Amino acid sequence: MNPFDIVLDSGPVSIVVLLILFAFSLVSWAIIFSKWTTLRKAESHTVAFLEIFRRSKKFSEVYAVCNQLRTSPLVGLFLSGYSELNYQLKNQGKSETEARVHNLESVARSLVRASNAEGLKLESRLTFLATTGSATPFIGLFGTVWGIMNAFQNIGAVQSANISVVAPGVSEALVATAAGLAAAIPAVIFYNFFLNWVKRLSTQMDDFALEYINIIERNFT
Repeated sequence: MNPFDIVLDSGPVSIVVLLILFAFSLVSWAIIFSKWTTLRKAESHTVAFLEIFRRSKKFSEVYAVCNQLRTSPLVGLFLSGYSELNYQLKNQGKSETEARVHNLESVARSLVRASNAEGLKLESRLTFLATTGSATPFIGLFGTVWGIMNAFQNIGAVQSANISVVAPGVSEALVATAAGLAAAIPAVIFYNFFLNWVKRLSTQMDDFALEYINIIERNFT
């Protein structure tokens, strides 16, 4: 019997287990493809944004390109700091050349808040991959135990341990085990892969925040 025949001949409990595992796997792969696209775009936009940020002589020039590079988490940090900087400079009643930042800590706090928000965006939906990696093997194990129980019931019913009696239940159990592992393994691999990717972007955010504060301190204090 091929695996499809085994699934079709499985009992209702095993079918429910396999459907649950299939749903977990389907959602996990959707998240994997979506996250891969998002993080790759965020990384490429980050490289472009840093190049413009370090090349520009005015924050207004950087602000002008933010909408085009919105996927980069650094854009969120820049806009938050830029908003706080403008608020302090415009509410002093002085000319632009005389205005100074009087509270650098508030700018730093705005960058921290923005960094936390961007970090949550980058990590969104990764918890589902972690849940899939930890839960689906046990769901598959439940299907395995149920299949073995059916095999023993068949042995008791016919009073024989012939392979034709045992095989259906054991096959049903092994399919559940395989389905649980098939759902869990990609989820675990890509969860760790994406987590490291997010950590790299988070490190870039921390470095950018320090660089941003240094520029403000040199030019507006």
